Amino acid sequence: MRQLAAGLSFAAALSAGAGPVMAGSSDTFLQTINGRWVGPGEIVAGKYKGTRFTCDLAGGTDQAPSAMQLEGSCRVGLFSQKMSARVSHDGRTYTGAFLDGAKGAGLDIVSGVVEGDRMVFGLDRKQLNGAMVARLEDRDELNVTISVKVGEDLVPVIGMKLKRDGGTVRQTALQD
Repeated sequence: MRQLAAGLSFAAALSAGAGPVMAGSSDTFLQTINGRWVGPGEIVAGKYKGTRFTCDLAGGTDQAPSAMQLEGSCRVGLFSQKMSARVSHDGRTYTGAFLDGAKGAGLDIVSGVVEGDRMVFGLDRKQLNGAMVARLEDRDELNVTISVKVGEDLVPVIGMKLKRDGGTVRQTALQD
């Protein structure tokens, strides 16, 4: 469950965007993920209720304008879990995976939609179905809720608040 919870917290980070977008502009929303995103989160239901964590993720667009990827880690106390994800949009639907997808230890992205200043992804892992809703508060702040389906209801299990890190990224190069 701990790895699944970490995977869900990473799912929360996936929809980070730079500013409000209009419905139907999913490619724009996907492209605005560039940069470093950091923030706290908390598991609000289930066995690990009350567990707090922090994520540090670098986002960028893949080779196509309608694809993105995130890499980084989420930390609980002294323990850190590496995170990675890829999402693509073919004009009709969203597909992708967190970590190694539902066939491994992660989650599959099976659907998605942009609605104004938020993006909603459908999540799947074996018998677990759920949704992630990310709402942009402003250009550099994102509130995220991950919910799982219990019976006919979607029950919130994770909440996060990510902020765009405005600091510069330092690069070094070896030269002869």
